[in-house]
Amino acid sequence: MTKPNDHVTGVGGEYLVIEAASGDEERLRVNGVAYSGGKMSLPGWRHPVVVDLSGMEIPGNVPLLTNHENRTGSRIGMIAAKVEDNALLVEGEILSSSGQAKGIVEQARVGAEWQLSIGAEVKEAELVRMQRMVNGRMQTGPFYHVKKSVLREVSVVAVGADATTRMKLAARFNLYGGAIMDFEKWLEERGIDASALNEDEKAALRRAFEAGEEPPAKEPDDKDKKPDLKPQPALKAAASKDAAVQAVADARAEADNAIRAERERVAAIQEICAGEFPRIERDAIKGGWSVEDTSQKVLKAMRENRPQADVHLSVNRDRGRDFDAKTIEASLCLRAGIDDKAMVKAYGEQVVETAWHSRDISLQQLFVECARLEGKTVPRTFCNDTIRAGFSTVSLPGVLNNVANKKLLKAFEAQPVIAVKLCSEGELSDFKESERYRLTDVGDLEPVAPDGELKHGGLTEEKATNQLGTFGKIFSLTRQMIYNDDLGAFLKVPEGMGARAARKIDQLFFTRLLSNPNSLFSAGHKNYKEGADTALGADSLGEAVQMFLDQTDADGQPINVSPKFLVVPTALKMTARELLNSTFYFATGGADKRRIPTYNALSDEDLEVVASPYLSNANYAGASAKAWYLFGDPRIVDTFEIGYLKGQRTPKVEKGDADFDMLGVRFRVIFDLGVREQDYRGMTKFKGEA
Repeated sequence: MTKPNDHVTGVGGEYLVIEAASGDEERLRVNGVAYSGGKMSLPGWRHPVVVDLSGMEIPGNVPLLTNHENRTGSRIGMIAAKVEDNALLVEGEILSSSGQAKGIVEQARVGAEWQLSIGAEVKEAELVRMQRMVNGRMQTGPFYHVKKSVLREVSVVAVGADATTRMKLAARFNLYGGAIMDFEKWLEERGIDASALNEDEKAALRRAFEAGEEPPAKEPDDKDKKPDLKPQPALKAAASKDAAVQAVADARAEADNAIRAERERVAAIQEICAGEFPRIERDAIKGGWSVEDTSQKVLKAMRENRPQADVHLSVNRDRGRDFDAKTIEASLCLRAGIDDKAMVKAYGEQVVETAWHSRDISLQQLFVECARLEGKTVPRTFCNDTIRAGFSTVSLPGVLNNVANKKLLKAFEAQPVIAVKLCSEGELSDFKESERYRLTDVGDLEPVAPDGELKHGGLTEEKATNQLGTFGKIFSLTRQMIYNDDLGAFLKVPEGMGARAARKIDQLFFTRLLSNPNSLFSAGHKNYKEGADTALGADSLGEAVQMFLDQTDADGQPINVSPKFLVVPTALKMTARELLNSTFYFATGGADKRRIPTYNALSDEDLEVVASPYLSNANYAGASAKAWYLFGDPRIVDTFEIGYLKGQRTPKVEKGDADFDMLGVRFRVIFDLGVREQDYRGMTKFKGEA
């Protein structure tokens, strides 16, 4: 159905015309607009559809069906189609005498309007998000542009997807020796002015026209009678007697006509209702409804009873087993809550569009569909043989593995990880300890001697290390889960493992940080201080910033890097924010009163507060609720490094073979990573206590 703001080009020929064939047979000529070239809202498509008529392949003869039903009884004729003025025009005949064809003809005779709808096989389609010129008009997105298609059939429908198509009875008919007689022409030949007739007179004449009878004789009006100027007294008595007899005869004839007309009206009403609308039939007969009124009531009831999901564009797209497998997998991902934008990026718009309508797929349905996809025979009822058939396929384990990976990745990315803020990332090629070298220049630029000789500088290597470890766990899809149809329980496992994998990065980082490996924080490195005056406060933070800024490189020159992060345990989070975000502060009174600044210089340091519960967690050696740190930006100065195996920065799910005694399948989650310190100059620690 086109939207109200769509421009529709008017095209003639939107009529259903009855003609005479050879002999006394009747044939229904069909002329109409099957598709006007605009948008159609169709079930199975998330956005409107526009069929490009320039890319439509039109066969020589096209079947005319009812309601797109692919049944023998639904084929009622044949048509020819052509594209003209950016619209699809059809012309043909209704050849069938079936009940469906008869119903269409009878309702058309009493003024019912029918619509046409196309059935096409889609060869190529594309989602248009902005706008595009199609069928001679600018179509605004989003809509699906069906670029290539094959016209398979045209159907007569009560309510079409394209509201501008129409098919109605344009001419009444009566057969006289094979000739067609129009009702208005029939009236004209008999000298009857149609505009001077009331509805009852017109209905009576129409019944005579359709029955092949002549119209009843009509007495001339008084103004048309010639006055009799000669008195005839002798004939008055006889005339009076004849008039009385004639009046009785006229009354009897009028009564007979009325009875005959009522019988015809009742018969016509019963024929229109056809036993399917008994209430309308009863009300029409009792209420004296006309045949036309009854037909309109029946049409309205038919439209209201028609299912809303009426298919007006049949789609036959055999994309192969790979497409079907992706559709099943995408359906499962949608049920698992994977974002549809990520799905479109992974599978494509058409796969996700098809999968959207089966997103409620169950675990048992998944087994059956995968088995059938690869030609495996499955029992009628779900049992162990169904499970074995599913697991014997390539599709099922692959689908489960891919969905579990996406669920794991979604949970992994949703988990906040502090270490990725404070550490750089690197790639390791194997599991051996890897040495990470950094070249440092020694010596500043010096004045050039008068003889032009330049002195040589040098480079020294500073070394750090990192080493990967493998972390993982096994989970299973068991027979009990399958029988319970518990897909949710299966998907919760990789979801939980994804969150655990993300937390593993922080666990490795804070374990290493708190253990202070290789005297990372020490007085010799000029990045550590302890004592009562190191508790987090304005003075101690100012001193820590100065200590960080005073760090020098290998030849004693300042590295000139400012701290970026203030890392504190959760107990100091509010204190840290107050120090950095207050506009000014007052010192407490008493004997230790030193100064009362009216401007907080720390607010200009552009430090970001990072609070972590790991710093004070008793499960980690070296944990403290009072110690705090300054970290530089890892993109500027080395701090810690998170190493990954060949750039694989996320955990992954792998399918494993199940044991013989287990009717199920096993999966394992593995994550290869290592965390090591790199350069002490990018970090400063204050103990916060003596």
